[in-house]
Amino acid sequence: MKTIYDTYCYEASRLVTKTYSTSFFAGVKSLGKEIQPEIHNIYGFVRFADEIVDTFHEYDKLELFLDFKSSTYSAIERGISLNPILNSFQSTVNKYNIDIRLIDQFLHSMEMDLNPVEYTKEKYDEYILGSAEVVGLMCLKVFVKGDEEFYEELKPSAMILGSAFQKINFLRDLKHDMNELGRVYFPNLEGNKITADDKQKLEKEIQLEFDQALKGIKRLPKSSRFGVYLSYSYYLKLLQKIKGESAETLMNKRIRVSSFGKLRIFCAVYLKKLFNLI
Repeated sequence: MKTIYDTYCYEASRLVTKTYSTSFFAGVKSLGKEIQPEIHNIYGFVRFADEIVDTFHEYDKLELFLDFKSSTYSAIERGISLNPILNSFQSTVNKYNIDIRLIDQFLHSMEMDLNPVEYTKEKYDEYILGSAEVVGLMCLKVFVKGDEEFYEELKPSAMILGSAFQKINFLRDLKHDMNELGRVYFPNLEGNKITADDKQKLEKEIQLEFDQALKGIKRLPKSSRFGVYLSYSYYLKLLQKIKGESAETLMNKRIRVSSFGKLRIFCAVYLKKLFNLI
């Protein structure tokens, strides 16, 4: 039995979530206690892959990434890894029978970040599928606790929500992605600059995805509905703040929701939960 080791590995994944994203950590804490560890396990894996391609500039990122990729598949196949994050992730993958193709697609999108890509509409959709939509599907597997029929019913909503979240991240991180990482994810931008028309078109697209995703959120099991709706509400507020800024501002400033703003969102969502409005 490796119970002590597995407990340590879970705590490592939980610490990754807490360290890297206070907002996501709050969202996970709002899920049912029985599924919180599984979402931490998924986040830890996703976060580490993203760190390799986004942060470790002084190292051979391709070598690190290929080693991480190989170790991921080995961990899933063997049912154990001495990398605590991968050991936690494989546990969730094997417990909920998460499709290996979702992991393939995610790693493919992360690998796209290793080299400059001129994003066409097709490449843009391909990247969002792997970087966000399939992550939503991994989490959905946990939320429905392996119920395949329910999973298939909610699959479109989970993918649309992941897409909306990622597009907001692109807008929020526009300055950093362009200036620090040399990446422009949005296709067909004139001179790699976002115009007011570009921004308005994206905002309408994201709002439509939010509206479609909300239908699926309301059908989630109670153990996950509150936490997912909380994340949805936070990103919806972020979208509203982005709408209030100019395209030029987005090129020079990272938009965020204040800690007080996040607290207000939590209170509002919690009241909706109390009155069975979500």
